[in-house]
Amino acid sequence: MTCKQVHTFSNTNIHLKGEFKLSFSKNNNSNSPESKKNKTKDPLLKSLAENVKIIKKAMGNSNDIIIREVDILKTDKQRIAIIYADGLADKTAITDFIMESLMLDLDIDSTPETRGEDIIQYLKNFCLTVGDVEDVTDLQSVYQAVLNGETVILLDGQTKAIATSTKSSKDRAVSQPSTESVIRGPQESFTETLRTNTALIRRKIKDPNLWIKSRIIGDITQTDVAIMYINGIANDKIVKEVLERLDQIDIDGILDSGYIEELIQDSKFSPFPTVYNSERPDVIAAALLEGKVAIIVDGSPFVLIVPALFPAFLQAAEDYYQRSIISTLIRILRYGGIFVSLMVPSLYISITTFHQEMIPTPMLISIALQREGVPFPAFIEAILMEIAFEILREAGLRMPRVIGPAVSIVGTLIIGQAAVEAGIVSAVMVIIVSITAICSFLSPAYAMSNSIRMLRFPLMILASMFGLFGIMMGAFAIILHVCSLRSFGIPYTAPFAPLIPSDQKDAIVLFSRDSLLTRPRLVNQKNVTREQKQVRKKGRSDLGES
Repeated sequence: MTCKQVHTFSNTNIHLKGEFKLSFSKNNNSNSPESKKNKTKDPLLKSLAENVKIIKKAMGNSNDIIIREVDILKTDKQRIAIIYADGLADKTAITDFIMESLMLDLDIDSTPETRGEDIIQYLKNFCLTVGDVEDVTDLQSVYQAVLNGETVILLDGQTKAIATSTKSSKDRAVSQPSTESVIRGPQESFTETLRTNTALIRRKIKDPNLWIKSRIIGDITQTDVAIMYINGIANDKIVKEVLERLDQIDIDGILDSGYIEELIQDSKFSPFPTVYNSERPDVIAAALLEGKVAIIVDGSPFVLIVPALFPAFLQAAEDYYQRSIISTLIRILRYGGIFVSLMVPSLYISITTFHQEMIPTPMLISIALQREGVPFPAFIEAILMEIAFEILREAGLRMPRVIGPAVSIVGTLIIGQAAVEAGIVSAVMVIIVSITAICSFLSPAYAMSNSIRMLRFPLMILASMFGLFGIMMGAFAIILHVCSLRSFGIPYTAPFAPLIPSDQKDAIVLFSRDSLLTRPRLVNQKNVTREQKQVRKKGRSDLGES
């Protein structure tokens, strides 16, 4: 490939799918954001009693919805209702900053002209000592505010209410990552609270250009979703595409970021993931600095990153916290482990079934002796062992943590040894399956590990039918499929195909920190420079000498 071709690839305009559509509603004919905004909303009535009656009926008279009606003002009694959800709102904040201010500290006898609509503005400016105060004009907004942990204040004779931020701070403490553990590096992970997760990222990127766009997805769950990106670094086309895909989602509920991942991914039927997820704030911060976009879902400790390219699934956070030469060796080991996990079972089947002449004579004799008395061909033998291992692995994950690892380890040893002694499988097959299973866990991303495990079975079938020729056909099909994938308009195999020499510094081989001067060219086309080239002065070699 010539330098001119490389330059053309690196400056290629990103082709995004503007016609991307999703539909999960049976009754709605349009999923556009405009149709959602045009839904009719019931306005608040002037009668406080009527408003309270409607709210109680709409919420089924639930006993966790607290409605406190009190009178304020000394001269002209003003009836108000304070509404909040028990358990979602902070009772201490409601008592200290709302009820006490309204019932004890409020005094507007000196301002008799404060009547009508002006009383709401007066309460907001001089009485309510909470941080976030907003106006509410319809019942749907009242329901949403209450169920988000806010406190709503209704006034008799007013068609406008006040929503105050009193969300309870009860959430899971920031703890160590459970799926992406590292020896060296930050030992913190996301929680299920949206604002805690955004704060963890802002602690690492203290830049005003770190922007957040909010969306509410789910007709019933009303789940808060935040889109984070660095303005001036992230590609505007990618940000626009992310927002459009999120706005086109029309579904009843979002309970985890996995819902969003499946709804916005490019290829539904591809075994390879095109959306990256992580529970580590440092991984998300590093992706944002490269120009990518983060999607945070309230209630999920896993944050999504788009676009997601194939090399990213084989890169761990710890690669950047130790010396580059060590990280390079570990990455090469990961790529080798992926190859072993994908190819070794099918290679064993094809060689022992069709190509015995490729095996050295002593090894062939040893394998033949071990397979003596085994009633199944190599393919059936491998399938049985692979399925048995997958069952044990799944059982170990679903069982209680105290006994899960013990059951999986003991079960594997006992079943493997018993199967060999019973003559059902050979000892070589047990070794092959064990090596394959261990290598499948070398991938830092669990989603990529699942893809490799799934592709192993079709390759085994092709190997049993056509030998090495079948493996080559399967490998070519996988490579062609991977090269055809895109993640939000970016080629999935970049920087390998298209080949971008400048981005090879952080692909398989990791160069030293002072060599990573630019961001990925296809992901970022606005602010490419990441670091200025450092001119290091040569130090004296005799500083330690007296």
